[in-house]
Amino acid sequence: MARKVKRQLSLLEVISVSSGVMISSGLFILPAIAYTQAGPAMVLSYIIASLMIIPTVLSKSELVTAMPITGGIYVFADRSMGPLMGTIGGLTAWISLAFKSAFSLLAMGIFVILLKPDITEMQMKIISVSWCLIFTALNIRGVKFSGRFQTITVLILFFILLIYIIVGAFNVVPNRFIPFAPNGTDSVFMTAGLIFIAFSGTTKVTAIAGEVRNPGRNLPIGIFLSWGIVSILYIAVVFITVGILSPDELSSTFTPISIGGQNIMGQFGIIIMTLGAVLAFISTGNAGLLAASRNPLAMGKDELLPNIFTNITKRGTPSVAIIFTSAIMIAVILFLDIETFVKTASALKLVLFIIANVALIFMREANINHYRPKYISPFYPWAQIIGIICYVFLLFEMGTMPLLLVVVFITCGAAWYFIYAHGRIKREYALLHLIERLTGIRTTDQLLEEELREILVERDGTTPKWYRKFIKQQTITFLESTYLTESFSKLATTLLVDKLKNNEEELNKLILDKLSNPDCIITDGVACLSIPVKGHRKFDLMLFKSDEGILTDHSGALHALFIITYSKDEWNLQLHTLKRLIETSNAPDFKYQWQKATSKKQLLNLLLQHNS
Repeated sequence: MARKVKRQLSLLEVISVSSGVMISSGLFILPAIAYTQAGPAMVLSYIIASLMIIPTVLSKSELVTAMPITGGIYVFADRSMGPLMGTIGGLTAWISLAFKSAFSLLAMGIFVILLKPDITEMQMKIISVSWCLIFTALNIRGVKFSGRFQTITVLILFFILLIYIIVGAFNVVPNRFIPFAPNGTDSVFMTAGLIFIAFSGTTKVTAIAGEVRNPGRNLPIGIFLSWGIVSILYIAVVFITVGILSPDELSSTFTPISIGGQNIMGQFGIIIMTLGAVLAFISTGNAGLLAASRNPLAMGKDELLPNIFTNITKRGTPSVAIIFTSAIMIAVILFLDIETFVKTASALKLVLFIIANVALIFMREANINHYRPKYISPFYPWAQIIGIICYVFLLFEMGTMPLLLVVVFITCGAAWYFIYAHGRIKREYALLHLIERLTGIRTTDQLLEEELREILVERDGTTPKWYRKFIKQQTITFLESTYLTESFSKLATTLLVDKLKNNEEELNKLILDKLSNPDCIITDGVACLSIPVKGHRKFDLMLFKSDEGILTDHSGALHALFIITYSKDEWNLQLHTLKRLIETSNAPDFKYQWQKATSKKQLLNLLLQHNS
């Protein structure tokens, strides 16, 4: 049996991976370049750049809770627009993140020079390659081990940055913010475009969604928390740096945070901030390798890359994908021109942001029944449309060479698909369902629906084992007298209102409406009401046994009544619970056994006897 990756990462580790990919050159190198363009107003540029990433944060948070499987943007592109776009998106995500991670390791050399000025370029590259090999070993050993290393690294880094912010706050010189925008307001937005890429790693954790515990909760919370925490750190550190360094100091160094540390804490300051920078680049290198290697794994499983990439070790890690990604990073460190490929990697990330927002629009508009994300993006579709427009604008602002290389890269990705994968696979995607919906001509076989259904089962754990445990936790309400519709509705509302915290009058009306016209009469005397309610993460099952009967206008007397209440995000739990209740209650002797039973234990066992 083929091995699978294991769900081992906690919420803290999700935050650490997401934050670790973000904090690197955007904080420790870019402020110096940004200052020369915008002056003190670069603080505002960082705020704008942070806000510009929001559409993609919203889109990917929704997509990943609907499809919490390994692959990230590759999966989103493939299931929304088809295997051609999946191939392009997957290869783009893989290579761009591998490049970014390699550059982070190489950038450590700039800070090592502060501690050891006589180090040579080759020695710096050897150090970077050595760290890459260490991360390769950590990742192969296990995602949990790598995640713990990442968490420790990020927590130490956060502590160092907090020291810098707290001590620096007492040394800020207000006059250094005057004039605030010496090069005009246009420079503020141009600089925001330059540093925007510093926030691009926020959602890379979606690539390892298949290894996250409770993904419907931990992934969106982890993404939003890491974005918020890192944004606050970025803005605070940049503000402090502008306030403690003179314009000449800021403009003449590639290590402004380390120099700022020296200004406020002396030799200890430069050492600790240089250590922070090195930790940041180590963190980005490790998290980048972890996330990047999952793209070829997912593509290998879908036969868009050779099957060798799907090899999983006993520890649940994709060894070949990790080694191959590491080899790309080492090649970049040793042989490639940094500046050109940094710009290219940045341009490729903008392409990925555009794909993510388009993917969400297609998934939503296709009206696929089993597309049921736990997190729903607000401001749809305006947030996505605004994001796409901004990213296209930034893409064209990057210059001719990066754009040309992006076109070449996309062309090569398309060529790989047609040469290697075209004709090998049959897969449905949201765009086909959207066309089907618009034209009224059926062209799909519901393969995507079935795949998404299986993903939901795995995500929510709605297995027979889950159902047995869930049923055993339920209580049964024994009704000793005959109930009319109105009196029963009031009773059920009283029992439910404290659990759900919904409006009592609205809840009573919903139950009354369902009793008047039950959506599921399982058999004579047995019915199930499935009632959607407002809110989030609400799911409840009520079981009633009535010897005398609950009298309804359309169904006669009900002796067994099940009421499922659920919010939209728990639709999948409702569906599987309803399905199993129907299967059990359809047994020929169910009604007789239900009426004969006299204890809670007997009734619950009856509900479980046909579920395995």
